[in-house]
Amino acid sequence: FFRAFAMGAISSLLARWSWKSPEDEEDEDLDSASKRYKRLRKHAPLFEAKIPSSWVAPELLEIVKACKDCDGKKSNEICSHLREEVEGVFSFPCFSQEFVKLFNAEIENFYASKIPARRPNSMNNYGVIVNEIGMRPMITQFQQEYIWPIAKALFPEEASQFDSHHSFIVRYTATEDLGLDMHTDDSDITFNVCLGFEFTGATLTFCGYMGAADHRKASHVYHHEVGRAVLHLGSRRHGADNIESGTRMNLIVWSHNKAWRRAHPSRLRREYYAKEDGPPDEVCLSYTHDRDYLAYKKAPKGRAGGRNRPWCPPEGKEYENFPDSDTSM
Repeated sequence: FFRAFAMGAISSLLARWSWKSPEDEEDEDLDSASKRYKRLRKHAPLFEAKIPSSWVAPELLEIVKACKDCDGKKSNEICSHLREEVEGVFSFPCFSQEFVKLFNAEIENFYASKIPARRPNSMNNYGVIVNEIGMRPMITQFQQEYIWPIAKALFPEEASQFDSHHSFIVRYTATEDLGLDMHTDDSDITFNVCLGFEFTGATLTFCGYMGAADHRKASHVYHHEVGRAVLHLGSRRHGADNIESGTRMNLIVWSHNKAWRRAHPSRLRREYYAKEDGPPDEVCLSYTHDRDYLAYKKAPKGRAGGRNRPWCPPEGKEYENFPDSDTSM
């Protein structure tokens, strides 16, 4: 039930996310950073619509084959390399060291070029939209060839088709963004793979589904591994915990299914939220979005995400004894 109205609700509810539609991005690619960066590219294959087999982990090939032949099997029966971290959150070996090195070198080269680029959203200050530097063909090929078969097996309704994607990197260091506030994604399926480097901390905490009575209850802490990907519904609340040392960089692909969104217009309506079944777990609180954040915690420092008009939980959906005002402790 909650998936039906929750998927993608962020396009209406999370006004702080400031990215353009995938269609708008595609139209602008040639007039954006991509055009300026073309002559400076370091590794041409990263900008082509093909994925050499040497770029992917051997286990990923097995997973994709198993997913194509799964015939309705339960997730834990599909392939031993596919790990269910918690209900609805899956991880698996993804990229080889060859790809990781190529990709990271290209991103470093782009940063060194000093070419201005839009950030993925207003909650991340140091990322890059890889579509806009010319990688859209490669990411699209990877999405269709690898992400989609897995997502379709695990989330057959939300991933019945993929029409577009919003793809970007995020980067966390002790001197830049430390982490990312709790949020949900404006995606139907989110793919998130760690590409570097050495770091401590910077875990990924998952809570519940947007709109469910327990959507602000903690469910799992995921520990990133370089080359390993995590896959989940965009409506799953999650946040990047503060990094303690080093640098973590991830490639994130938000996949969109237009047919699914058209068939579930109620996902955008707050009146379909369930009443919360109790106070939130503090780790699941969002400074950006939650009305009661400051009743439990102090304003965060060094974490991407700002506070504009917090709305969660919607009026009338508050738990019993909801704080009368959102005031700092």
